[in-house]
Amino acid sequence: MRVEISKRIVADTEICHGKPTFRGTRILVGDILELVAAGESAGKLMKSYPGLTRDMIREALDRGQGIS
Repeated sequence: MRVEISKRIVADTEICHGKPTFRGTRILVGDILELVAAGESAGKLMKSYPGLTRDMIREALDRGQGIS
């Protein structure tokens, strides 16, 4: 079952045990939120996670509560 959380964030029981990921990736939203909270820059995250965009990070932060 797939749930569209937002434009760029989905939860699919077939991907990453249903945890929220960024659409078209296996990048866990919760992982990115934790890294941002720890002080990681958007630039470094985008280098570390190919396919991750600044808009994805921004959307995760905007919707962050309750989806990690």
